Order: sequence, then structure tokens, then C-alpha cells
Amino acid sequence: MREIDLRREFGALDNLRTRRRPGISTDLTASRATASHASSDSIKRCVDIILAGGALIILSPMILMVMAILLLTQGRPIFVAHRRIGKHGVLFPCLKFRTMVTNGEEVLARHLKANPELRAEWNATRKLKDDPRITPFGRLLRKNSVDEIPQLLNVLRGEMSLVGPRPIVSSEAELYGVYFADYMKVRPGLTGLWQVSGRSDTSYGTRVELDARYVAERSFWGDVMIMVRTIPAVLSSRGSY
Repeated sequence: MREIDLRREFGALDNLRTRRRPGISTDLTASRATASHASSDSIKRCVDIILAGGALIILSPMILMVMAILLLTQGRPIFVAHRRIGKHGVLFPCLKFRTMVTNGEEVLARHLKANPELRAEWNATRKLKDDPRITPFGRLLRKNSVDEIPQLLNVLRGEMSLVGPRPIVSSEAELYGVYFADYMKVRPGLTGLWQVSGRSDTSYGTRVELDARYVAERSFWGDVMIMVRTIPAVLSSRGSY
């Protein structure tokens, strides 16, 4: 996989974002957009609570089954909580079912050292298609995005939303450049434009562009469409590894 030319990719997005409609006051437009987003965000939070709570109840038998299998095949811990950046830059524990070996960082370092040609893939996407850290059952969970179901608890706690940018770790903030400020305006999401646009099959620069686009154009009905599109995206497992 190719290295990302961040300057080129971000430059193209910057040109798009700096366009202005003629004859309309920038201040007035910004004021209207802020009021619209505030109203939409309030509705969004209510929907998050209702849907996340309902999903946890409906999915509770599957959640208990997955927990039992993980305990029998991998042992403890069953869950992992990676520190991710949330709204306003606040760090929070992003929950997942554990799908990797407990010494994952050590395994990854050895693998990249033994296979230097994979370093470009890791640098470009922060992922590997054939990741040696992932357990057999963990690979099945990740393929169907079941590993992310515990994030419904993050949604209930107000740390995440059902729809939003992909939650990132601190080391990724610099890759967002000036668009990191946009990322921090909203809660990261369980799903989003990136998840329904190819996921890991896209470049990191495209992911940043999709996150920035979501923040700029977010709306209630836009979220509904993304949630609808998430169903076939999950079932097809496209870009999920």
C-alpha cells in the first residue's frame, strides 16, 4: 500500500472547504449553521440514548454468548478499553471485545521488524490485512464488527454517538492536521461515513476527508441515512479486518 501524501490530500480538501457562496454574509451563514447544529445535536443525543439502550437489551443474549466464548477460548480480559479522543479533545476509554493477544504491541513490533515491506501498509492505514495480533475468534468478531458492540455503553455514557467520525488515538491527531479541530467538534461514532465508504480499503487521507465532510454537513437525516447504509456494509464485511 502507498504512503499518504498528506499535504496533497489535505490541500484538496482545504480548497473545497474555503469556497464561499457569493452574496451571502459569512457571519450570518455561520450563525444559522451553528443554531441548526445545536438543535440537531440535541435530537441526536436523545436518539442515541433510545437506540443504544434498546440495542443493548435486544443484543444481550448474543453479548453474553460472545463473552462466554471469549472467556473459554482466550481467557481474561474479555474487554479492552483503548484511550481515544472524544468531543472537545477529552480522552475516554473506548470499549471493545478483546480480539488480540495480550502482548499485541510486542507481537506487532516483531512482525514489522521481520517483514519491513509491511511498514508502508501500517504507516498508511494503521492496520494490517494479515495482523498477527488477532486471535482466530477475534478475527471472526472483527469481520462482522461484533467486537464494537460494547461501544453502545460509550454511547449511553455520552462519550460517543451512534454516528460520527471514527474514534482516534492521540498519535493520530497530527495526521488530521488543521482538521483535527473539526474532529473535536462532535462525539466520535460507532458508525460513520468512513464505515460505509469502504473502511480499511480506503486511504487514511480519505478517512480524514470523510470525517471533515461529516462534521461540516451533519444533520439528523444524514445520520439516519448513514445508519441505514451501515447494515449492508456490515453484512458485506467490506474493508473489515
